[in-house]
Amino acid sequence: MGAAGEQPVYSIGAVAQMLEVPASTLRAWEERYGVIVPNRSGGSQRLYSRNQLELLRFVKRQIESGMSAADAHRVLTQELASGRLPADGDGEKEELRPLVLIAERDPYAAELSEYFLRTEGYEVATALDAIQARLQFEERSPDLVVLDLLISGGAGFRLCREFTARVGTRVLAVSALDSADEALQVGASAFLSKPIEALQLISTVRDLLGTSALALSASRTRVT
Repeated sequence: MGAAGEQPVYSIGAVAQMLEVPASTLRAWEERYGVIVPNRSGGSQRLYSRNQLELLRFVKRQIESGMSAADAHRVLTQELASGRLPADGDGEKEELRPLVLIAERDPYAAELSEYFLRTEGYEVATALDAIQARLQFEERSPDLVVLDLLISGGAGFRLCREFTARVGTRVLAVSALDSADEALQVGASAFLSKPIEALQLISTVRDLLGTSALALSASRTRVT
């Protein structure tokens, strides 16, 4: 599926959560104004790119400043026509440091991902097989799971369904295979193709958690 590529792919549910905008509103904006139109998967799911997420953030900021939805989309159209991309100026704040669980079959990839996420200020736990992933998930209750779909011979799809059944848990599915559609169908909020660039990983994690951990000043209390 061409929508995956090197860029993250977000489901409409994930975008709705990140923007705190109902999915029905996102669909209405798409149908009424036709400015931000996501791709469709083989199963007809809406697939949003990271750039489209930023454009929706721009629209939301305009509405919060007092514009109507129609005027906000009109301004966005003007910005796009002029070649200027809307800036990301949300500045979200969190009191707790998010915990990311990396469930990865490749120890080297897990180590690299852990390094980059810790550098950004996130708490990180790692698991190298499905059993460890389940144990870490139950013991640590992570805010986000970066899940290799091929872990333990392809157990990642089952784990994704299990993890997302818990309210508040988000899964960033990763795979060397073109599995974005399947990942979203079993509950993943976003998908990245491997190999993953550090900037893509950090940006996607920040999007899904709604914060940059480096901006956080308070430490969290977790079971260890």
